[in-house]
Amino acid sequence: MSALPRTASVVLSVDVDAAPDAVFAAATDWPGHRHWMLGTTAEATKGDGASVGSSLRAVTGIAGLGAVDTMDIVEWVPGVHCRVVHTGSVVQGTAMFAVAPRPDGTSVFVWSEQLELPFGIIGALGWTLGAPLFRLGLRYSLRRFAAWAPTRV
Repeated sequence: MSALPRTASVVLSVDVDAAPDAVFAAATDWPGHRHWMLGTTAEATKGDGASVGSSLRAVTGIAGLGAVDTMDIVEWVPGVHCRVVHTGSVVQGTAMFAVAPRPDGTSVFVWSEQLELPFGIIGALGWTLGAPLFRLGLRYSLRRFAAWAPTRV
């Protein structure tokens, strides 16, 4: 019998028909997340939301029930990537938005998460069962992002 995971890693990407700077600006438009991230609102809660040391708060849910995810920005390279540390009591680990240019002037947007699974065996079992749904929801959101980001200007 294999051991249950203690961590989870997710890396997904999407092609976006926009220049890297525009894609990065769209990805880091925290209030704009409501336009593309499934069931999520986000805001900067400390700092300008566009620099190391800023803090963010995202709420993901439906019908008033949701999970709060607090984060601190620990790396910020404009137009290239933003890395955060999840600081909540349930969601912990790191995440990164990265943008890579394509030869035709468009971009590839990459979302990556390295999460520490909470609640011991219950969290590990929950991730094992829920990971396919998480990835499906994230893929859906990234397709919405690819459609929304070029119109944001």
